[in-house]
Amino acid sequence: MSARRFTVQGTNNAFVCAHCGAQVQPLRNGSVRNHCPACLHSRHVDVQPGDRASDCGGVMAPVGLEQSGKKGWVIVHRCLKCGFAGRNRAALDDPAQPDSWDVMVALSRRPPV
Repeated sequence: MSARRFTVQGTNNAFVCAHCGAQVQPLRNGSVRNHCPACLHSRHVDVQPGDRASDCGGVMAPVGLEQSGKKGWVIVHRCLKCGFAGRNRAALDDPAQPDSWDVMVALSRRPPV
């Protein structure tokens, strides 16, 4: 059996967005919010999803949007410091702070990276 690639325990914390300064609350659905719902930017803190093992700490800009039959909308991020790319499920179903549809629509209009 392979090790789990995603870790939730101890990683679902509130944070201040490094890009726009928004106060971001944790998700309440058993998953982990890793990006700002207002601007969709993230922080490069993971090597594997949820592990918080990266020491880069760079701001990750949203560079694309994908539709996955299993996960729904997925935001593609690229670290502005080291170039690392990652994909993260959009949090559209969060009742307190859903991801901005306007920002997602604008992101979907960009040419693929």
